[in-house]
Amino acid sequence: MKVDVFNIEGKKLRQVELPAKVFEAPIKVDLMHQAYIRQIANARLGTHKTKSRGEVSGGGRKPWRQKGTGRARQGSTRAPQWVGGGRVHTPRPRSYEQRMPRKMRRAALRSALSVKAADASVVIVDDLALSAPKTRLMAEALGNLVGDASALVLMPEKDQTYDVAMRTTDNIPDAKVLLAGYLNIRDLLGYDKLILPLKTLDVLKAHLG
Repeated sequence: MKVDVFNIEGKKLRQVELPAKVFEAPIKVDLMHQAYIRQIANARLGTHKTKSRGEVSGGGRKPWRQKGTGRARQGSTRAPQWVGGGRVHTPRPRSYEQRMPRKMRRAALRSALSVKAADASVVIVDDLALSAPKTRLMAEALGNLVGDASALVLMPEKDQTYDVAMRTTDNIPDAKVLLAGYLNIRDLLGYDKLILPLKTLDVLKAHLG
C-alpha cells in the first residue's frame, strides 16, 4: 500500500510503501477486543475495600437482652442491618490482571494498524522537528496534517525531537506523543489519525513485522 509523505506544512513530497505485514494484516476484531479489554483490566488498581462486621469498631456489647423486650433479637450494633454496621458481599482487594500471549498482542496491533491504513487514517511525515519548542508550532503542524481530528504521534526513539514533541503537545487535548515501542491498542483505537515520521516505519516493521 502506497501513501503520501508530507512535511509539517502539509505539503506532499512523495509516496512511500507501507510494510504489508504490518499495515495489510488480516483484521481480527475479536483479537483487538480481547487486547483492549486486557489493557483496561490491567490498568485497574483493585484496591477497593469495605469493612466487614469484624473490622468495624464498636459493637462488642449486646444492645439489649435476648428475651422479654418485644423487639427482635440483636447481637451487635455493628451487624450489617444496623446503621454504621459492617458490609456484606462488597468489593475486596483483588487483582484484575489478564494474561495474553505476546504473539496475540502483536497480532492485535497489526490488525488495528491495518484498520487505520484501510481507513486512510495513517499520515506519514518526513520529519516532525520544529523550529522552536512552542505549543503553537506543534498545533499548527498537527492542523496542517490532520485538521481538527485527534492524532496519535508515534516517535521512533528518545531524542531531542521526541522531547520537544512531548513538551509541545502537553497542552493540546486531542493529541498524544508516544514512542513506537510503547504502542498499545487503547491509544491506537482512541485517536482518529495516526501520524508516523518516516523513521517510525522501520521501528514498527522491526517490532511487528
